[in-house]
Amino acid sequence: MSALPKIGFIGVGLMGKPMTLRLLAAGYKVAVWNRTAAKLAPVTAKGALAKDSPVGVARFADIVLMCVTDQDSVREVLFGAGGVAEAAVDGAGEGKIVVDFSSVAPAAARECAARLEALGMGYVDAPVSGGTVGAEQGTLAIMAGGKAEHIEFVRPLIAELAARFTRMGGPGAGQVTKLCNQVIVASLFPVMAEAIRLAEAAGVDAAQLPVALKGGFADSIPLQVFGPRIAARAWEPALGTSAVMLKDLENALAVADELGLPLPMAQGAAARYRMLEARGGAQSEPSRLVELLGGEAKL
Repeated sequence: MSALPKIGFIGVGLMGKPMTLRLLAAGYKVAVWNRTAAKLAPVTAKGALAKDSPVGVARFADIVLMCVTDQDSVREVLFGAGGVAEAAVDGAGEGKIVVDFSSVAPAAARECAARLEALGMGYVDAPVSGGTVGAEQGTLAIMAGGKAEHIEFVRPLIAELAARFTRMGGPGAGQVTKLCNQVIVASLFPVMAEAIRLAEAAGVDAAQLPVALKGGFADSIPLQVFGPRIAARAWEPALGTSAVMLKDLENALAVADELGLPLPMAQGAAARYRMLEARGGAQSEPSRLVELLGGEAKL
């Protein structure tokens, strides 16, 4: 059996930490970097090697995984001072593959792929769905864009992290697929909020809606996970933020605008997230959209 490839992980946050821990448990050697170095403690305690820069990770690893906040962060980590691309300058980048779990605009993913390919490095845009629970359990759904040979090379590694790893096309295709995912998920939150407020106003036990609807056509993972949190007004600690949902919706709307395609449901959902943001809720869980509908919060 051939030796396992050496792995780098950049961005050890809510998603990156459990993913890194799964790879360490599977026997991979993993080098890590995070903008806030203190967040590395849980993974270095399990054997991860801390590096002082993204290029340090790239020099160590055969495959570089990354999960950062937005496309500005992606560009900085890849092409800024001390970035991954510097490994190519000193001859240590040839043949390495970057797998980017971040959610960015499809055009940004295509740009990153082209710039890295010119340096002899591969790039797979691989946004994820499934949240922190999926990251912990290795049941994520990962939608990928990039060259088929790159995706097949990293598939055994990704099998440690995901239940599904699907190539959707060339560079940027994974990000388009994630935007489709986010149009559905982000639009569900205001709909769930309305259903729960309707139940409350009519005197129905809203906390029982997820139980009553389980297995029916209205059922969904978001309903089962977030429905009880909305009904109880219990959204701390937050499972994701409204700001991220709004960012993804705006990216989806920008792509649709380029294609001349109206997305009225996504536009309506984005308007609700902007209202929540205006009330100081950008970093709150999307469950708090229910507050826009009035009614007393449960204590």
